[in-house]
Amino acid sequence: MKDKNEIDATGPRRDGDHHQEDRRLFLKQSLAMTGLTLTPFSFFNAEPDSYSVLAGNADRVDLSLTINGVKRRLSVDPRTTLLDLVREQLGLTGTKKGCDLGQCGACTVHVDGQRVLSCLSFAVMQQGRKITTIEGLSNGASLHPMQEAFIKHDGFQCGYCTPGQLMSAVSCIREGHANSEAEIREYMSGNLCRCGAYPNIVKAILAVKTSGQSV
Repeated sequence: MKDKNEIDATGPRRDGDHHQEDRRLFLKQSLAMTGLTLTPFSFFNAEPDSYSVLAGNADRVDLSLTINGVKRRLSVDPRTTLLDLVREQLGLTGTKKGCDLGQCGACTVHVDGQRVLSCLSFAVMQQGRKITTIEGLSNGASLHPMQEAFIKHDGFQCGYCTPGQLMSAVSCIREGHANSEAEIREYMSGNLCRCGAYPNIVKAILAVKTSGQSV
């Protein structure tokens, strides 16, 4: 004998039964469509070869360049920034990673004599070029004139931004933008100092400029 609450699958169905099944079907379809909507578009469109890149297996690139007067032959991931190359691969940690967005200037280095934000430049773009970091600014055991001026005029406090400030300060004079305090402030505006040592940084740059020392 069948239970009075049991539905006979082979017999006629009531209107309420059809409504309940339609409701279940609607819920299943809604959940399925929600899952498709939340699935990242790139998952369906990624090329098979891109999986290895996402997993960190990108083909490495041979790179030849000169860093602080030393010729280097390196194998690098093409996604490596110049900043990460000098810090992580070469251990030259004087160049600082601040914002990593090109907004603070802490990562400033010289590329063929021109200042560059190393966090915004890929290492592979520097093929055959000459890179100077803060470690290569001094002449052996002797400090660079700009380093001496920063010490004399208290051009720093915590010192985290100082390597980038020094590299930009040298370029400021080399490129002819140290003729007045206003010009120096404008040229150095891309290098931020959270300690607020700006007045003394300007004094240090002016001191080197007026001394006539080679930078």
